[in-house]
Amino acid sequence: MNAANEDEPQRLTDRKREAIVTAAVAQFRQHGFQRASMDAIAAAAEVSKRTVYNHFPSKDELFAEILLLLFQRSTALAERAYSSERPLREQLRELLAAKLHLLSDTSFLDLVRVAVAEMMHSPERARHMVERLGEKERGLADWLSAAQADGRLLPVDPQYGSALLQGLLKSLAFWPQLTMGQPPLAGPDGERLLDDCVDMFLSRYAAGDDKP
Repeated sequence: MNAANEDEPQRLTDRKREAIVTAAVAQFRQHGFQRASMDAIAAAAEVSKRTVYNHFPSKDELFAEILLLLFQRSTALAERAYSSERPLREQLRELLAAKLHLLSDTSFLDLVRVAVAEMMHSPERARHMVERLGEKERGLADWLSAAQADGRLLPVDPQYGSALLQGLLKSLAFWPQLTMGQPPLAGPDGERLLDDCVDMFLSRYAAGDDKP
């Protein structure tokens, strides 16, 4: 058997797993965690119930996989390191643009809705999810800390600065979409929000030549 043929069963397995997760997100959104059934998920994914259980031994395991996808999508900010050679505004705008791109992803919003709905039923899951998301959203705080250590930002607690910036962004590009079904913020409106968030923050905390 050649390599291509050997890879085909694995690709089929991966496609089935992806179909199961996609179906689960839809079922959890429509019915909630408690009412969504593995039977309905299997039917929506067009696989057998046995296949679902082969991938995920329980509904809890399946929900954990959805949360994992949410965590992985939240790592976009962690991949952009601070540079002492580049303009501060340019770097910060790129960081927030990556966040805005994530918040505009409809599949990301679907995952958040599932997670938020389950929070209402399971405080323990809620605490665990908030802790994990906090770990994944350290990228912006780490960048602020590095910029401050480099003398280009005035003293500010990095976690506070990160929460402030993300709060400004989410006020128009996340919460209205999550709670009221508004369309993702894009185009000129998104660009204006990015500019305003960056300029407001840097006008208060930038040092020296980096101040707008």
